[in-house]
Amino acid sequence: MTAITVPSPSHTSVHDPHAPPRGWRRWVLATNHKDIGTLYLLFSFVMLLIGGVMALLIRTELFKPGLQIMRPEFFNQLTTMHGIVMVFGAIMPAFVGFANWMLPLQIGASDMAFARMNNFSFWLLPPAALLLCASFFAPGGAAASGWTMYAPLSTQMGPGMDLLIFAIHIMGASSIMGAINIVVTILNMRAPGMTLMKMPMFAWTWLVTAYLLLAVMPVLAGAVTMLLFDRHFGTSFFNAAGGGDPILYQHIFWFFGHPEVYIMILPAFGIISQVIPAFSRKPLFGYSSMVYAVAAIAILSFMVWAHHMFVTGMPVSSQLFFMYATMLISVPTGVKVFNWIATMWRGALSFETPMLFAVGFIFVFTMGGFTGLILAMAPLDVAVHGTYYVVAHFHYVLVAGSLFALFAGWYYWSPKWTGRMYNEMRGRIHFWGSIISFNIGFFPMHFLGLAGMPRRYADYPAQFTDFNQIATIGAFGFGLMQLYFLLCVALPVYLGKGKKAPAKPWEGAQGLEWTIPSPAPFHTFEKPPTVE
Repeated sequence: MTAITVPSPSHTSVHDPHAPPRGWRRWVLATNHKDIGTLYLLFSFVMLLIGGVMALLIRTELFKPGLQIMRPEFFNQLTTMHGIVMVFGAIMPAFVGFANWMLPLQIGASDMAFARMNNFSFWLLPPAALLLCASFFAPGGAAASGWTMYAPLSTQMGPGMDLLIFAIHIMGASSIMGAINIVVTILNMRAPGMTLMKMPMFAWTWLVTAYLLLAVMPVLAGAVTMLLFDRHFGTSFFNAAGGGDPILYQHIFWFFGHPEVYIMILPAFGIISQVIPAFSRKPLFGYSSMVYAVAAIAILSFMVWAHHMFVTGMPVSSQLFFMYATMLISVPTGVKVFNWIATMWRGALSFETPMLFAVGFIFVFTMGGFTGLILAMAPLDVAVHGTYYVVAHFHYVLVAGSLFALFAGWYYWSPKWTGRMYNEMRGRIHFWGSIISFNIGFFPMHFLGLAGMPRRYADYPAQFTDFNQIATIGAFGFGLMQLYFLLCVALPVYLGKGKKAPAKPWEGAQGLEWTIPSPAPFHTFEKPPTVE
């Protein structure tokens, strides 16, 4: 990337009359991008813990054959809500939190474009989360249709399903407002001299992600609104008895759902593309090819949705099209992996915690990508569709993909946010504990799926016991490591313990964010810096 030389930008001093308000007003009425970013990250971590507790309940039930601690109905409610909470409550808000914190700092903007809308888009999330959690107490319990809310199951559920539909609407509105804010900020508020092709990769991935959000969140809103109408207003969009088609719901949902997968991984690519050059002490290899690859992934993501539907009886010609399209989308993804490896090649590598998570991300995300290629083959997908093989695949992509990238980003940028260095030894314990327990937890699921164990079942035949027990032990280890991260790594940093962080704690780090003091002042770049 083009070297950035910046005159020292103007900063607000600590005693400035424009200092942040005190007490609850600072957070409830927050319009500063840093405060709103912190709120998003806090919210997403709380939701991660809630979704994690649901996952551990699921794994506890599956430790032995037979019903142990819950009825199958409650088991299915847990599997449904675990997916919804993790996707819409943990991963997506966490990336929006990173966008709020880092984009203005990276492009030399004073704040996000629409500060009050930014506040509103965050404060829509807690009521939506409350609706999700409250649905467990509705008559008949929470929705139990799977996180995809497939009809006709979802048209027959109790009122918990309605609460879920309203929560999805509210979270979708929040995402759309956040995306508009990000697009306008990036396109209109870059520092003088920062052309689009000089932007950091994180800004590029978020620009593309924001356009994806604007394109597909209304599609999801349409799908769940049609569900609502089928449930309460006598329509028959998905009801075969009235001339509708439940397969139509799958088409609409996955037309949202597949770009959604890339909404959750493109910002992760951006974070990894910041961390790897910093700890390789080299510029990112093939910057422009990375930008084009992100754009190609976004465009192709609209053309592959029906690879989730090979078992619905679609004609062979359609299966072939979606099979080839899915194989094609792996090419720009592969470009990124090779570029990261080429960036590290003959670099002056050092393996601090952010780099460990970044390299761990490449290793495990690539494994998830290969299992995705296997699922792209229609004949193979027919054999393992709806089994634990699919569960293993998307957890490799979303946990070891999105979540590991989020941790890499936290370790990389938290000195800038808090002004304190985290404890390096504890960071390494968190990384090694996470990657080992993650693989113990999810690798056996590939074998369970290949052997034919279906997902979302509360019970199973005895021959699946050993791998399920290994998976449960791994899952509990992974959960404990995230608790360790909270109590032993993050909390001490936010409580002001640890060494003071310099303005640029990482020798190889490049970008405008490293030209301001640590912690970042409440107001930054009141006069935009000039990028040369």
